[in-house]
Amino acid sequence: TGKKTKKSPETPTNDAFDSLSIETKQAATVVLMLNSPEEEVLLKASEAILRFAEKGDVNRSSLLSLGALEPLLSLISHEDKLIRKNAFMALGSLASHGDVKLLLKKNDAVPQMVAKLSHEDDVVILECATLCLALLSTDFGCKVQIFDNKGMEALIRLLTNPHPNIKKNSVECIYNLVQDSQSLVAVCKLKGISPLLELLHTDVPAIQDVALHTLECITVDRETQAAFRMEKGFDIILEFLTNQKYSDLHALALKVVCNCLGDSGSVPVIEETGVLEKLLQFVVTSNLHEVQASAIKAISRVARSCENRKILQDKDVEKVLVDLLAVENSNISSAACQTVAVMSENLASRDTFRHLDGIMPIVQLLNSENAEVQEAAAQALSSLTTGNQPNAQVVDDAKGDVLLIRCLQSGNPNAVAHAAITLANMASHESLRDSILSHGAMQALVPHLQYGEKHLIISITQAVASLACDAEGRMEFRNTGGLPPLIKLLLSNDAEVRRNGCWAVSVCASDEPTATEMCKLGALEILQELNLSTSRKNKFSELALQKLLDNNLSVKYSLTGHLSPSDIITDGFYDPGVPALEDLSKQAVNQHRPVIAVNGKPHNLILLIITVRQQSFFLYSEENQKDRKESERQPWTLPCDVAFHNMVTEAAKTILPLQDDTEQYRALAKLVSDAMGGAVNPDELHNFLFELHLSELKHKHQSNIIPIGRIRKGTYYHRAMLFKALADRIGLVCSLVRGSYNRAWNEVFVSRASSGVPGYFHKPQSYIVDLMHDPGNLMRNDSLEAAQYQSI
Repeated sequence: TGKKTKKSPETPTNDAFDSLSIETKQAATVVLMLNSPEEEVLLKASEAILRFAEKGDVNRSSLLSLGALEPLLSLISHEDKLIRKNAFMALGSLASHGDVKLLLKKNDAVPQMVAKLSHEDDVVILECATLCLALLSTDFGCKVQIFDNKGMEALIRLLTNPHPNIKKNSVECIYNLVQDSQSLVAVCKLKGISPLLELLHTDVPAIQDVALHTLECITVDRETQAAFRMEKGFDIILEFLTNQKYSDLHALALKVVCNCLGDSGSVPVIEETGVLEKLLQFVVTSNLHEVQASAIKAISRVARSCENRKILQDKDVEKVLVDLLAVENSNISSAACQTVAVMSENLASRDTFRHLDGIMPIVQLLNSENAEVQEAAAQALSSLTTGNQPNAQVVDDAKGDVLLIRCLQSGNPNAVAHAAITLANMASHESLRDSILSHGAMQALVPHLQYGEKHLIISITQAVASLACDAEGRMEFRNTGGLPPLIKLLLSNDAEVRRNGCWAVSVCASDEPTATEMCKLGALEILQELNLSTSRKNKFSELALQKLLDNNLSVKYSLTGHLSPSDIITDGFYDPGVPALEDLSKQAVNQHRPVIAVNGKPHNLILLIITVRQQSFFLYSEENQKDRKESERQPWTLPCDVAFHNMVTEAAKTILPLQDDTEQYRALAKLVSDAMGGAVNPDELHNFLFELHLSELKHKHQSNIIPIGRIRKGTYYHRAMLFKALADRIGLVCSLVRGSYNRAWNEVFVSRASSGVPGYFHKPQSYIVDLMHDPGNLMRNDSLEAAQYQSI
């Protein structure tokens, strides 16, 4: 109801109205009256709007549709205090409506309301203004407007206002604002910590609750943590925690404490305030699981500091944590396991948990259906087993490897990462590695190499590297398709992922089958390119390349032209090293240099039957259609070189009995020379038609691959390769070096006896073995004779 009146002037005029009363039940009429220039009309209209709005959302929606918001906004700045109050109260009532935020934002209401916080002393107006701002502060755009108009400073000042609703609205608004980092930092700079702490002394639980939530939010900042300690925040919170009247808020208060512990600045506070004792008391005596869990998390925060871990260890916190593992509550189990993980950074604590039988219950928690508990248990085990074989053994005894592998199949990336690290720790001990592999660890790990977050991939590659330390692990990894995704990690743009990928590759490349397969998948080219980049290479990329070459000597010799004494030629070695030998075997005979292969393994002759067309240099025992079909179904293998095998046997029989290493090298050189055409005068080299001989062998056997034992006319290159292959078989030490234009030679180290002092030998020196012109002659590596041998 509203009355429209017009004040008569002291001196009546002919055009003046007498007092006029208007009654209406139409909201639209009242909304129109909000635009009246007469204060009495405005007062009556704003009162009517307020009463109408307070009756429910339907009325509020009606007022919004009638356009009441804009005139009300204009009235909050009216000169008449009562009109301002009514307008603000009406706005406060309307502000609970969902569409009001958009309209207030559209009409730029925030700056007006913020201005009222500093210039109004009316309690009702301040209450309504703070209420509106609290509701608006959930919107990002409004947050920015509040902050830019210095609303934070005004709101902090209102925290000390005696009116509880103003405090509540102000702290709610501050809480919404500090969700953004800019406002979070501003609270500390505007000295807002002290008034927020002071709110804990009020008797209004709603205010205390929001104040604690705000403190929890802002104390994640280091600067704020320091300010919290300066304002005696620990003392105030501890006092709050001792009051059982506020027990339902204790868990929240402990979260604030948790945030403010853990850095070096908290150490003296812990010692002076007794906060640690209070936390332990809550853990042991509280009947509320939420409070216990919060206290445990606070202790975990304390334990992040090395100094604090020592204090906790002196107070036997390990025993308290082990006891908590028996509590059937997921929050407590999760918090306890996380704290075990942090405490286990202390080497002594890892042993203490084992002595207290604390590892077994953690292993059992891997069975939990609660994802957080499972993750925390895996995290605890990863810390407990780091560098601690007895703990790893306990996990294995509890069948933890099976549960950890099952954990790898969960959808929780953090749980998978922790489980992988635990398995990596366990697999570093040979006695446990076989058991882990037998339960399908590689099959569970490989899928995670193809996708996932950075920390997950790093954990998986570490587990792969630990499990691939032996041939069985590498074979499992190959067979489960792990090599392609692992090699792909070498191309990662993330330096840490790339580094861990290189490390895993270096481990996996420790045997010839895996190294060969990696080369087929392009790992060699990737690593070569990687090591050419100063920004992308790392300490493991060079190691990975070296291991790849060391275990694929055919490729190594092809690329580097050098095999050291430690590079032992085995069956399957061939030059030029690429492409794969099987692929080369399928090529038609061509004019290129023949492929020289080594394979002296004695096969069962009957099993070596194959068609003349495919491999005519195989040995034959008998041949029929059935045998041909059977051989065609067999995987391709390099045929046995019986002639080479016989040379190995002869060398072992005639050379090894010789006592002097010089004589051994000379004898082996003569054996190689005799097998490949004997000594050749340097002036007659052009008549030594080795190329024709090799061409005849290729066409005779219809293959580009020639077993080295079949060569009867060989030059420097062929003889040096045969010398190295034979020397490696009988245990003589030599290197193989390839020069230019079919030149190659072998280097050996020999100690020559002193002619003047019987029994005295000179320091070993490097010699080149002459295999062509004066077979068995050892030439000093730095001599002119050796240089002539190495040159054209």
